[in-house]
Amino acid sequence: MSLTEREKKVLAELRNWENLLANYEPNDLELAYDRYLEGSFSLLPEGVQEQFFSKFDNWLFHLHSLIQGSQLQMDAKERILSAGRLFNSELDSISDMKDLAIEQIQYIADQQIARHRLYSFLQGGLSGSGGSLVLGTDIPAMAVVNLRAVQLIAMTYGFEVNTPFEMMAALKVFHAAMMPKRMQSTGWNTLMEDLTQAEDHYFYIGNEELTDVTWLEQPIKHMMKALVILVFRKKQLQGLPLISMAIGAGSNYQVTRRVTEFAQKYYQARYFMHKGVALDERY
Repeated sequence: MSLTEREKKVLAELRNWENLLANYEPNDLELAYDRYLEGSFSLLPEGVQEQFFSKFDNWLFHLHSLIQGSQLQMDAKERILSAGRLFNSELDSISDMKDLAIEQIQYIADQQIARHRLYSFLQGGLSGSGGSLVLGTDIPAMAVVNLRAVQLIAMTYGFEVNTPFEMMAALKVFHAAMMPKRMQSTGWNTLMEDLTQAEDHYFYIGNEELTDVTWLEQPIKHMMKALVILVFRKKQLQGLPLISMAIGAGSNYQVTRRVTEFAQKYYQARYFMHKGVALDERY
């Protein structure tokens, strides 16, 4: 299938991003950290490990359903459709978004991305300025902001997240995007394998386990960030703990930046599949 010049440019950017992901070389400190984390967690009984990750997975499934069914998300869906109708007045459903030009979809997606990066920035600043209770809700709040962003990016590219396959796809995108940079290539390859193995993209037939020991780095980083915030919270300028607020805001913004970038690349890949660009043609 012939592509427009804009589509060729986006496809080239996607290929370049994939290559950078695949060729990322972890440094010695990252490799040592991996060995330490895996070694420490392996000391726990296997049953305890399985129960821990099973509860974490269940929490993510419930959180996804809660966000997806919320009125806030329904309103956001209508805003996406309204934005799409600016380019095509006959657009009727989320699946019709696939038929918009790539630059039109990107424009709408970029609005969602910018909004959620701002939410994350503000939430991080709030966690850096508030008390222990506000700081303690930082991880759940970040999960909500980033998982919601993934869902909205999916809908912008024309994929409803209420079917078994699309629900698992969104959760796995969120999971892979939250992984350390050195491990994201593995997560990306798993997502691509799921796409090639799926028969109808309605039922999910792959591995439904999400979290494992490799995913623990981000929550650990959040806890370390919380400790740093507690140290600097008493250092105030003009009555505000500006240093701790900056740490919280900057850290949360970077996480959401990474998640939204990864999600957009994944759904761009889905866009090209819908357009008839074969997967082996992209790799």
